[in-house]
Amino acid sequence: MNNSNLKVAIVHDWLVGGGAERVVYELHQMYPDAPIYTSYCTDEWRRKLNNKVVTGWLQYWPFSQLRKYIPFLRILWFSSLKFDGYDLVISSSGAEAKGIKVKKPAIHINYCHAPTHYYWVRYDEYLKNPGFGRFNWLARVGLKLLVGPMRRWDYKAAQRPDVMIANSNFTKDNIKKYYGRDSVVIHPPVDVERFKLGAQTKRSGFVTAGRQTPYKRTDLAVAACTALNLPLTVIGDGPDHAKLIKMAGPTITFLSDVADKDIVSYFQSAEAFIFPGMEDFGIVAVEAMAAGTPVIAYRGGGALDYVIPDKTGEFFEQQTIASLSETLKNFVPATFDQIQIHQKAAEFSMLHFRESLQAFIRKSTNL
Repeated sequence: MNNSNLKVAIVHDWLVGGGAERVVYELHQMYPDAPIYTSYCTDEWRRKLNNKVVTGWLQYWPFSQLRKYIPFLRILWFSSLKFDGYDLVISSSGAEAKGIKVKKPAIHINYCHAPTHYYWVRYDEYLKNPGFGRFNWLARVGLKLLVGPMRRWDYKAAQRPDVMIANSNFTKDNIKKYYGRDSVVIHPPVDVERFKLGAQTKRSGFVTAGRQTPYKRTDLAVAACTALNLPLTVIGDGPDHAKLIKMAGPTITFLSDVADKDIVSYFQSAEAFIFPGMEDFGIVAVEAMAAGTPVIAYRGGGALDYVIPDKTGEFFEQQTIASLSETLKNFVPATFDQIQIHQKAAEFSMLHFRESLQAFIRKSTNL
C-alpha cells in the first residue's frame, strides 16, 4: 500500500471524540493525503487531522445540539457525496457514513463499529432514554414511528460497501444477524505504549472509567463495591453522574475531570478495572490491561475477545449487583501476572491495527 498514486478518501459519521475517532486518526496516519468526509467536526479534531476534514452544511446547522439525534439529515448529506476519481474509499461507521454511494471501479471498504445502535442492538435502551432531556417524549414518538423505514434504509446502506470489517467478534455476529453480511475482524487501535508498565507500584482498590450513561452500567460497579465496602475510583462524567453519587457509599471516589496523563497512573495502581457494560469492543478495558491491570467484565460483547479468565481478568455472568459482587468476592489479584496481561494488550496496538488493515486491503482489493 505504498502506491503514491492511489487516490483514497476516508468517511466517518461525525468527529467529536471517542473510540471510533481513533480509527479515523490511524487511517489518517496511513493515508495522510486523503480527505476525511464527515457530517460535522470539532475544531480539536480538525487540528488533529491536519485540516484534511471536509464538512458541509450540517457543520453550520444552527441547532448543533440536535445534529446527532436527527439521522435523516446525515443520510441526506452522506448520500449527496461524490467519489468520482477515487481508487479506494474507506468508511468508518457505526451509523450513516456506510451508506455513501461509491461507483466502480472504486472499492468501498467499511470498518463497522456496530450495526446502528438506535435501530438494532440498543433500540430498547434509546427508547427508554433517548437523551433529549425534557424532549424525551417527543424523541420516543419519533423513534417508534420512524424505526421501520430507518431500519430498511440502514439495511440497504449496509449492502453498499464491497467488503466489511468488524471491530470485534461480537460486532461480526451482529453484522451477520442484522445485515446478513460476512465480515472480517480487525480490532481497533489501542495506544498500549501510553499505558505500558513502568516501575511496579503497590496496587490497591478498583477503578472504572468512561462516560456515565445507562448502558455503561457504572451503577453496577458503584453498587457492588458499596455493598462489599470495597474502594472504587470512578473516573468520568455523564448524565448518570448525579445518580451515581447519590447511590455511592463512603468507599467510592468520583473523579470527573482527570487529565489524560493522570489516567495512566490510576490504571497502573488499581488491583482491577471493572468493566460492567456490554460494549462493541471496549478500548478503555484494553488500556487498563496495557497497564498490567486485570479486567473484571460482564461476559458479553467485545470483552470476550480479550478477557481470559485467570489470565487477563475474570467475568461475571449477569448484569446484576449480585453477580458482580460474587466475582469481586472471589477475585484474588495476586494470581495475575502484570507482564502477561500487558503482552495480551499489545496484540491490540496501533501498529498491529495498521499492519492488519493494510494486509486486508491488499488481499481484498488487489490495489
